[in-house]
Amino acid sequence: MTTTHVDLAAWPDVAAVPRPGIRAAVARRLFEHAVSRLPITVTYGPPRSETTGPVMRIARPDAFFARLGDSGLIGFGESYMAGDWEADDLPALLTTFAERLPALVPKPLQRLRRMAVRPHPADEDGDLDGARRNAAHHYDLSNDLFALFLDESMTYSSALFDGQDDLAAAQRRKIDRLLDLTGVGPGTRVMEIGTGWGELAVRAGRRGARVESLTLSTEQRDLATARVARAGLAERVHVAVRDYREAEGVHDVVLSIEMIEAVGERHWPEYFATLHRLLAPGGRTGLQAITMPHDRMLASRGTYTWIQKYIFPGGLLPSTEAIEKHAAAAGLVPTDRFAFGPHYAETLRRWRDRFTESEREAAAFGFDHVFRRMWKFYLAYSEAGFRSGYLDVHQFLLRKHA
Repeated sequence: MTTTHVDLAAWPDVAAVPRPGIRAAVARRLFEHAVSRLPITVTYGPPRSETTGPVMRIARPDAFFARLGDSGLIGFGESYMAGDWEADDLPALLTTFAERLPALVPKPLQRLRRMAVRPHPADEDGDLDGARRNAAHHYDLSNDLFALFLDESMTYSSALFDGQDDLAAAQRRKIDRLLDLTGVGPGTRVMEIGTGWGELAVRAGRRGARVESLTLSTEQRDLATARVARAGLAERVHVAVRDYREAEGVHDVVLSIEMIEAVGERHWPEYFATLHRLLAPGGRTGLQAITMPHDRMLASRGTYTWIQKYIFPGGLLPSTEAIEKHAAAAGLVPTDRFAFGPHYAETLRRWRDRFTESEREAAAFGFDHVFRRMWKFYLAYSEAGFRSGYLDVHQFLLRKHA
């Protein structure tokens, strides 16, 4: 393994290893009991010649179990960032864990969950100020970083594949399906909540729609605006840095792709009320959302996770039940739902492969070794969620009464 200089001062919770103690000892016993029932191989040294399933090599056991005991699953991710452990096939290993996640912790200890987990930081709440900070944390990292692993459409959500087509074609198929579902065409007044880098706005504009697209990321706004101009659509498509709650006007269609995950449970009623307010009578909302089972959402909604700490602060994945319940309460009638979770697993695999191939470029952009390990863990962790069936992704059609 090549050793890379890392400025650990930039990652204080990765640089500082908790003191080993009783929590580390308990974590080791629980971990070894759990993995003994899984089709994986855990080693504390050189790999054995005979292995079962994915291999996890724990290079620094004391640090690994100290982090696990101190911070649970956050510590598990931080220990990977620090290099305490490696995996020959990280997505396969994490998929095996995800498939059996609810059963890995003994039931008596599951009841102590709320005592052991950390609360969500107050400054990551999805109010107006918090939402801007949360968005900047992720989406303002660098357009160059995202361009390393996204396709030419710069679409950062699940693609919809048809056989072995390329990623860009699959992304455009996903967008076109949502535009077709909501009837976007010539003269349609469209509000998009969550611009990304502008592909949906451009495709809607090319259909003759008039599009107002909102983002909280200045990096995204700048690139999306440039792409709109290059497409010759500046008169029909406008991109603004604005919170969804500040949106104005009356629209035939509101579109929002994988943005609700960042809203936060406390603000779901406000989010759906805004969708309703923005729609003309009889208008349609096309919503794409990552979902998790309702019982798991209820069990985990108070847990501060590794993903929230390092990747998407302030968010929570909804269930389909939560989405349809809050939509109906706001006066939006769910009329169509389409699931395509396996397509997200394939999307993430392709993103991870592209990022791995582009690590040198990421380093040249100033993203250090810890960041690059964090990003690979994030992509593999997410892929595992969809491969295991723990996560899904849906497109919803919601209608406002005429």
